[in-house]
Amino acid sequence: MKYTGPKVKLSRRLGIPLTNKAARVMERKPYPPGQHGPAKQFRRGRQSAFERQLLEKQRLRAQYNIHEKQMSNYYKKAVAKQGNTADILIQLLETRLDAFVLRAGFAPTIYAARQIVSHGHMEVNGKPVNIASYQLQEGDQVSVRNKSRRIEVLVQSIANAAPPDYISMDKNAMTAQMLYAPRRVEVPIVCEVPQVIEYYSR
Repeated sequence: MKYTGPKVKLSRRLGIPLTNKAARVMERKPYPPGQHGPAKQFRRGRQSAFERQLLEKQRLRAQYNIHEKQMSNYYKKAVAKQGNTADILIQLLETRLDAFVLRAGFAPTIYAARQIVSHGHMEVNGKPVNIASYQLQEGDQVSVRNKSRRIEVLVQSIANAAPPDYISMDKNAMTAQMLYAPRRVEVPIVCEVPQVIEYYSR
């Protein structure tokens, strides 16, 4: 999914900042958008189990900017594997190329990460890849293509990069490596993943 709607409105509806601008706005307006937004802020505790599951699923989708069909497929893959389904689901999402580009610090948002990848600015193990959903493996190295190393958004993002433990970053070389598939607790997302699992297991 290439979401092109207002990011601030989506962020306020889901209760999570998806961009820096959304974070600033939500400090002033910590409630859903619309005429009845402030009232809805105090009704969150009275959600049904289904409403809660749906919200968490939408939150997870928004943070990875993917279609419902894609999320459903990732869930099916996670269930088919042995192990903790929640951990496996997050690992599948985190090993997407666009998600890795975001976590490593090549891009400030998931939307920018998708654009950077689709415009052909990244390489995986020395080969150009422009597919956002490309699945990385442990040990894969992602780098900025030589012709793209002066792009301002990349330069600024890399300068401020603070990747998690499962990513090794060389800012000078503009390269990052996936050391291992992360566990849920290591991934900086706002979501109750078990609620998402319950939603799809209905």
